[in-house]
Amino acid sequence: MNHTGLTRRDLFKLGAATATGLVVTQLDATRLGAAEVSEPLVPKPSSMMPFNPRTATAMPTRNLGRTGHLVGLFSLGGQAAIEKAENEKIAIPIIERALDLGVNYLDTSARYGGEARWSEQYFGQVMKGRRREAFLATKTHDRTADGSLRLLETSLKLLQTDHVDLWQLHAMSTLQDVDAVCAKGGVLEAFQKARDQKLVRFLGLSGHTDPDILAEAIRRFPFDTVLMAFNAADTWHLPFKKTLLPLAVEKEMGIIGMKIPARGRILEGVPPPPPEKQRGTAKYDRPGTLTMKEAMRYTLSHPVSTVIIGVDNIAQLEENLRIAREFVPLNAAQLEALEQKVKPVYGQASWYKRDAPANPPK
Repeated sequence: MNHTGLTRRDLFKLGAATATGLVVTQLDATRLGAAEVSEPLVPKPSSMMPFNPRTATAMPTRNLGRTGHLVGLFSLGGQAAIEKAENEKIAIPIIERALDLGVNYLDTSARYGGEARWSEQYFGQVMKGRRREAFLATKTHDRTADGSLRLLETSLKLLQTDHVDLWQLHAMSTLQDVDAVCAKGGVLEAFQKARDQKLVRFLGLSGHTDPDILAEAIRRFPFDTVLMAFNAADTWHLPFKKTLLPLAVEKEMGIIGMKIPARGRILEGVPPPPPEKQRGTAKYDRPGTLTMKEAMRYTLSHPVSTVIIGVDNIAQLEENLRIAREFVPLNAAQLEALEQKVKPVYGQASWYKRDAPANPPK
């Protein structure tokens, strides 16, 4: 047993799941030999499934659980530049460029961008002309059926579509959240109704506070996907890797990783903002210790379907695409080395978790 709570056998099982159940990589003559394959394996478009023809040659793809969607390793999150007010001149070109480069999964929420829901607005401006190119996901933060259906109605208007591919419970954080969504009049009633009416295709949940909360919700309802916080600092406090990740693999769910750079707190060379502008009790008082490549490679070396990352500009977007395109899995020793490398800043990198350390080790 190692410090993550997983045995080496568990790690090998997770690795096998990545190799067989989750991963559908590009094949090319340089990697397999010209005699073994004559051309890349490119999935054919489906009338039922979004299809970006650039994805298969842009980066490796993996199965998004049982949905039938082959998702690129890197997906675009709807925060950072894409949730800022009056930021159309930056946000919309980022979304357009992402689709042009082969991104085929877009993630947003009714909560991103405040009351105006800027993130959904910006995505909608692009989706009105390119809806078929992206698997589109949004979220509800309301725990009631009626409130969530109202949020969904507005989401569809802002996103300029008649359906979303994935509707998720946003930020499930407590057992009270789980009880509320499962109760009579809770949001799960809206989930089923919306799916029956073909307003949504798949159902998921998200969370970053406590892995046991998401695990309990998954045991109560057959969600299609889970969006979980998972980065190299995960192992040191309330690890999502220990119980939630294996459960999601067992349930054959689509597994989406978020908080990969922990909003920059995990990255070397990123100066801290003023303490008063930081969320959480673990204040960001120094740069992180990993490169973006190390941060992405760590998470992608586990059985996740994709990682969603928000960006501030097109340069960051293109860097993330390059890392995904060149991805090579890390072995167990390399994974542990990155966990040790990030340990000195794990407190500030775990700011979103329950009981995050207020005074991380120096």
